[in-house]
Amino acid sequence: MNIVCLDMEGVLVPEIWIAFAEETGIPELKRTTRDEPDYNKLMRYRLDILKEHGLGLKEIQETIGKIDPLPGAREFLDELRQTTQVIILSDTFEQFAKPLMEKLNWPTIMCNTLEVAPDGEITDFHMRVENSKLSTVKALQSIGYETIASGDSHNDLAMIQASKAGFLFRSTDAIKAEHPELPAYEEFNDLLAAIKAAL
Repeated sequence: MNIVCLDMEGVLVPEIWIAFAEETGIPELKRTTRDEPDYNKLMRYRLDILKEHGLGLKEIQETIGKIDPLPGAREFLDELRQTTQVIILSDTFEQFAKPLMEKLNWPTIMCNTLEVAPDGEITDFHMRVENSKLSTVKALQSIGYETIASGDSHNDLAMIQASKAGFLFRSTDAIKAEHPELPAYEEFNDLLAAIKAAL
């Protein structure tokens, strides 16, 4: 039995924090897991910047409301879900993901949660489990699934490498150069064909 595990941001939808950085004119918020492998460090950095600028959940959700999936992402997911089970494994947060999941026809997502003060300030974040993508892949394998994984960033590498087949998708030149052993694709049709071949 197979199950496909996909990253969300950069793979199916644009990077939320990059969109928010552009919306607010705060270039420091453009840092993502492509730039900073330590997610906890990255989120602390982001929360400090939000606090400094007096920005909270409401402002981020307004930006997310304007984000559409990457061209072809919904069709790719729809076709893939007709073939096999799919789970989106993301380091994003429930408070960010819901409107995007609606635009992607409600796939299953496993992500994290934010702690939000009554005034909307994001005061903390809670990861579902440590090394969530790798931990989830290993848990799925422990109950009889073979995993196939794809993502674009440093925090996707462990789940890709632990799976029976794994692919980089729209990754950076640096990550592709560091991991020449991982097939890398730029188009949904190519990724779909690679996943189907691995099933």
